Amino acid sequence: MKNYLQRMGRSLQLPVAVLPAAALLVGIGNWWAAASNDIVAHFLQAGGNAVLGQLPLLFAVGLALGMSKDKDGAAALAGLVAFELPTNVLKPESVATLLNIKIATVNPAFNQIGNVLIGILSGLIAAALYNRFHETKLPMALSFFSGKRLVPILAAVTMLLVSVVLLIVWPPVYDVLVAFGKLIVGFGAVGAGLYGFFNRLLIPTGLHQALNSVFWFDVAGINDVGKFIAHKGVKGITGMYQGGFFPVMMFGLPAGAYAIYRNARPERKVETASLMMAGAFASFFTGVTEPLEFSFMFVAWPLYVLHAVFTGLSLGFAAFMHWTAGFGFSAGFVDYVLSLSNPIANHPLMLIPQGLVLAAIYYFGFNFAIKKFHLMTPGREPITADDADDLALASVATDADDDKYTRQAKQIYAVLGGADNLTVIDNCTTRLRLQLKDTGTINEAAIKHSGAAGINKLDEHNLQIIIGTEVQFVADALTKLKAANAPISTTLTSNEEDPTTTEMPGITSGVTTDFYSVANGQYVDIEAVADKTFADKMLGDGFAINPSDGTICAPIDGTVSTVFPTKHAIGFKTASGLEILLHMGIDTVELNGAPFEIFVQADQPVQHGEVVAKVDLAAINTAGKDATMMVIITNMAAVNLMKFKMLSNQVNVSDEIMLVTTK
Repeated sequence: MKNYLQRMGRSLQLPVAVLPAAALLVGIGNWWAAASNDIVAHFLQAGGNAVLGQLPLLFAVGLALGMSKDKDGAAALAGLVAFELPTNVLKPESVATLLNIKIATVNPAFNQIGNVLIGILSGLIAAALYNRFHETKLPMALSFFSGKRLVPILAAVTMLLVSVVLLIVWPPVYDVLVAFGKLIVGFGAVGAGLYGFFNRLLIPTGLHQALNSVFWFDVAGINDVGKFIAHKGVKGITGMYQGGFFPVMMFGLPAGAYAIYRNARPERKVETASLMMAGAFASFFTGVTEPLEFSFMFVAWPLYVLHAVFTGLSLGFAAFMHWTAGFGFSAGFVDYVLSLSNPIANHPLMLIPQGLVLAAIYYFGFNFAIKKFHLMTPGREPITADDADDLALASVATDADDDKYTRQAKQIYAVLGGADNLTVIDNCTTRLRLQLKDTGTINEAAIKHSGAAGINKLDEHNLQIIIGTEVQFVADALTKLKAANAPISTTLTSNEEDPTTTEMPGITSGVTTDFYSVANGQYVDIEAVADKTFADKMLGDGFAINPSDGTICAPIDGTVSTVFPTKHAIGFKTASGLEILLHMGIDTVELNGAPFEIFVQADQPVQHGEVVAKVDLAAINTAGKDATMMVIITNMAAVNLMKFKMLSNQVNVSDEIMLVTTK
């Protein structure tokens, strides 16, 4: 579900991108109208409203296109068809005909059927139909309608059925909200706050219009907008359901947008700044908030709930203080200036300091929520396999003489945000152990694209990246990049190789190797060890032993490839090319070799059962570490078959644990 909502958020960015320009046209048009330049004003307003009035349709087409597998135009066409069908079948005139009643008696709910909810629903249904049926082959007689041509037809049929459901369900839902609005009218400032909260909360469904009709128009005798424009009503009361929106739209949301920008990944700050600046300006100048709200509404819905809470607080506080202003279009700068000359407005200038305080609340509130809950706001979302542009952004320029470790380090360095975010670099046998200013911006997909086996986020500042037994070379290269404050490149260079491509060592095919226990003790399934990296097999598959004594032996016949400086791990290699890691204990790298005595060295031949180390188990336990011994095959790409022998829980060094055959 989380990934689905993130895809929705990305898909909505295309239609949302056109809204700031449309909002600007309307805002300038309203300003010109105040100057009595009716011809120019009407021209600009009509141009802007032509786009803003079609927002649900834009969402239907944009979602259908963005959520489809291959972003094909047939999906967009299906989205158009899917939206047009219910909005025409259920418009008041059609409902009157369907139910054989007079149009005047049609439920007012059907005046709002062409809303954002229907647009979103239409787009998602069209995309789902496209993904499922765009390759469907019909019988020869109907072959013209096969494949992509079938999708718009299915969209029409499906939405016809949806329309039947909406015909029954939509009116009572709408009526309940109208009744709820009438109920909270008598709550005074608290009612204004509740209205502000639910007004924002219902925007994704389009049902906010039901509440608006109660408070803004003459459904329940309030007519807040109409009275304010007509300069009628009670000063300090009329406008109480409008005034609190100005601090939100002019100050709060733009400050929230800045928090979203600040929390974007470094390599995505430019594109995030463009999106946030356009949305913030539209919100401030015209009061059109959709470009900002829909940018995080689905990808970070808890943040949108927080926005609804802040909006409710703003409306409630302004109503309590009797600070009022009103609008003919929305609560932006244009309508605010026009409100200043309206005699019914009460202390409208006080909405400015309220807005400044609200801006601080929005910024710090959004910033805290994004970091604390790792919300995937724009600029922080994961890089996906079909997001080639993002993968290109996460890179550092390479040189022709870079080895594979340097290339991998450069990729990781860029994804981490470079020297600005990277504070401490360390490593153990298989992992980079890093300290960052903020791990919330880190993208797991991009790190894995670099060739890493996995990633563990320990907290807001500590991160582990699983590389393998050659981690030292990557750590050294990463340290050099940080020391040089290497710049992050925005494009892949022509000589850069695919970082996921790894060099395969020489493997002798079809050779079976016997693996033996490395100690006397208890056999442990690798998935049961208390280290997520090994339990999830990020480094490879194998087994573990909980030793009863400190004598540790070689698990195979082969050669010692590596003895790690901290003595807690030894690498082996078989004649067939298998690479094996013996990792002695969990997090024992922190003990700096104290409990270990090593009896072998690199390039030394060994036989299974030969003693390679003595371990002080008591010292490990005293240090609060786990003494489990893990045997891992780190080049699993070379493995064709693993066969585990039938074992009792208790084993000794002469017991065969498994057979492994190379490809």
